[in-house]
Amino acid sequence: MRSDARDNRARILDAARTVFGEEGLSAPMREVARRAGVGPATLYRHFPTKQTLLAETFAEQRRACHAAVHDAFADPDPWHGFQSLIEGIRELHAHSRGFADAFMTAFPEALDFAADRERTLRAVGELARRARRTGRLRPGFVVDDLVLMLMAHRGLRHVPRAAQVTASRRFAAYVIDAFRAAPETGAYAPLPQAPRL
Repeated sequence: MRSDARDNRARILDAARTVFGEEGLSAPMREVARRAGVGPATLYRHFPTKQTLLAETFAEQRRACHAAVHDAFADPDPWHGFQSLIEGIRELHAHSRGFADAFMTAFPEALDFAADRERTLRAVGELARRARRTGRLRPGFVVDDLVLMLMAHRGLRHVPRAAQVTASRRFAAYVIDAFRAAPETGAYAPLPQAPRL
């Protein structure tokens, strides 16, 4: 690839991270081209479909998600691994609306985000079983509770941009505390029925 073509490709990917990160997956390709300072023909020469652009745009976040799952399983303390996985997912979702949208929905069909989501949720389920055996995860937790948390977390996109990461961390701290087993009293408030999400 010629150096000007490499530069164009890099500018397109930088613009795509910004555009999809701010506006989500519904952002048009022409906006990516405009922000990259290239014409539509140049954009489509490098990325013939929106799906191929999204796959490349979020490749780093997908790798980070796989690493978060791997690190959580490698932690000898299941409760700490469970917490770190929630924090890792939260961090990825806080920094890119587009990645959060791709992770939480079936769009775009050509990407393997559904497989990533299923792999991550299976990992959460296994970590939850391990953490429950240590007595540190509250009884009644189900994986759909994490999905519910992520759905609620997406609402933080309406918080001013400068406060989103801080709000995200605080939200996760509350959620992790809610997942924690009650202190030695052992008294738990009953949970409402878990919805299938």
